[in-house]
Amino acid sequence: MHMVLDGVDWKQAIARHKETPDEAFIRETLSIYRDLGYTYLRDGGDRWGVGAKAREIAADFGITYRTPLAPICRKGHYGAFIGITYETLKEYADLVVNTRENGGDFIKIMISGLMDFDRFGVLTEEGLSQKEIAELVRIAHEEGIPVMAHANGRTAGFAAMAGVDSVEHGAYLDDEALHAMKESGTVWVPTLSTVGNLRGKGRFSEADVEQILESAIMNVVAFHQMGGLLASGTDAGAWAVPHGSETEEGYFAMAGVDENALSRGLSVIQAKF
Repeated sequence: MHMVLDGVDWKQAIARHKETPDEAFIRETLSIYRDLGYTYLRDGGDRWGVGAKAREIAADFGITYRTPLAPICRKGHYGAFIGITYETLKEYADLVVNTRENGGDFIKIMISGLMDFDRFGVLTEEGLSQKEIAELVRIAHEEGIPVMAHANGRTAGFAAMAGVDSVEHGAYLDDEALHAMKESGTVWVPTLSTVGNLRGKGRFSEADVEQILESAIMNVVAFHQMGGLLASGTDAGAWAVPHGSETEEGYFAMAGVDENALSRGLSVIQAKF
């Protein structure tokens, strides 16, 4: 989830916190999760300290809160709107150390683009090379920090081969990527709500959205049948995914994945993150 976002307008949501994290908004959002029975939240991070502020007060709501502080991305690639950037691996390594020293719970790397919801099978950018992704994961792990990867397409497989701890999103995975995630023990959080909740909104091509969702569910089915680790996460704050949305379980049910199977992946996430 993304505490900094609100599921409606990402620019206005970020503007709410640019001067200082809006504690009233954060408390209101945490109360939504508390009232729904949530006790563990994992944030995707932001560079304004919103997730950090949420972690600071989450115990007031009986919630364990984990954040990378800010996600990290290569300059000129997807993620700069919300995270911090590097140009060299030395700069990245320094950011990892700073994250650890400042109390970040894990490292989040942004290594691919987004789905183009009007064109099935197309990403906004292909993402980083296998060699660079392997270095990003290695550097963080050598500092003793787990790694979450925003990854779609081939980058998810590259990250899994490098031993990444979790993959978020994971659109358009091929068999090689699925098997790599299974063999490495990577937990996949497919955030199906970010696709399924777009249906009927009129913002994107309905046919393409349906095709993207069907493709994602088929991959979840395949990964589940392999015995891969899956965990539920909505990516709340993304457009059409408001905080407290409980749609993810319904999409998992479409894939034949029940709560018992999801608890395996969640237990691994809680142990690592």
